Formats: sequence, structure tokens, C-alpha cells
Amino acid sequence: MASQQPARPAAPAPRPTRRSEKSRRAIYDAALALVVEAGYPRTTIEGIAARAGVGKQTIYRWWPSKAEVLMEAFLDLAGHPPRDAAQEPSAIPDTGDLAADLKAVLRATVDELKDPRFDAPSRALAAEGLVDEALGRQYVAKLLEPSLQLYVQRLRSAQEAGDLRPDLDPRIALELFVSPLAQRWLQHTGPITYAYTDTLVDYALYGLAPRSR
Repeated sequence: MASQQPARPAAPAPRPTRRSEKSRRAIYDAALALVVEAGYPRTTIEGIAARAGVGKQTIYRWWPSKAEVLMEAFLDLAGHPPRDAAQEPSAIPDTGDLAADLKAVLRATVDELKDPRFDAPSRALAAEGLVDEALGRQYVAKLLEPSLQLYVQRLRSAQEAGDLRPDLDPRIALELFVSPLAQRWLQHTGPITYAYTDTLVDYALYGLAPRSR
């Protein structure tokens, strides 16, 4: 009589959390890819689901609309924490040289804006936010304002060090260099370069009048 082979242990079932994370990442990738290829108006929940290999009900279980899907996918791509995460965004370095610090972070922003992975989805969200007020508010609250607050913190640090006027409003001051960059990027009014953002910082900090000798 042949001896019986010991039964092989059953393979462990995939954990639901692992399956969910795999599906979530596939949905992120599908949403970002479709927006780049087809544009925001032609991107649909059905298209995202088909590309991600999931049922559309899976997407609707996590997000109420394609805008929410794209918003969270872009936040993840940009390195921001997704909703319900507690991670704080990084601060702008404070080396004691305000102009150098601002130029460095704006140069990094130039690199990001010129990266097709960031450019297409962020441009789609910005454009759609102009006609969809609810999406526009989310775009500002989740994407723009956290970054702008980092500038506010750095400018306040410069005020405390005596490098800026004490009565200056940092939230308004930052628009002197951030808003022109955003306009040029959105409307293609000129090239996005390091030289351009360096000049914006110089104009914002030192003004347009001739410097005293």
C-alpha cells in the first residue's frame, strides 16, 4: 500500500487590504493616463474602470465622481497625502537667504510644471475648475492652498528675521511671484524657465524702481 503524501497547506488568501490597494493604484494610473490621452471631458468612470481592470462599482464605492478620482490620483502623484492622511507637507527651506530659498523652490516648481506626468492632469483639473465651481474649490483647497501656505510660513520667518516689512501681508506678497508663473503656465504666454522665476523673485523682493547705489 502506497504511503499517503501529506496534504499541502492551502495557500493563504489574499488580504482584502492588499487587493484594495492594488485596485486603488490601478485606478490612479488609469485615471491619469486617460486624462493625458483623451482629455478630461472624454475621461469617464467606465473608461477608468476598464483600463484599471476593475468594476465601475468599485470606483463608485470609493469616489462619487471622476473629478474626485482624478483629484486623489493627482495628489498621490504629486506626493501630497491622500484624504484622511496625517502627513504634513514639507516646509520651504530656511537658509537665511530668502531670495535663494524662493528661487530654489520655484525652480523645482518649473521642473514639475514641465513634466508631462504633472502637466496634463493638473492642467485638466485647473481648466475644469473654471467651469465647475465645486471642483474649482476642491482644486484650490486640496492642491493650491497647502502649497501657498508654505510660502506664507517662509515669508513670515523672513519678517521675524527683519528681512521683510513687518506690516507686509505674506498671503498677498506671495502672489507677486506665484501668480505670474501660474498665468504663464496656464495661458502659454511665454516660456517657463529658471531665469523667468528667478526674475519674478527679484522683482517681487526688490521692486521695479532703480536701486540706490
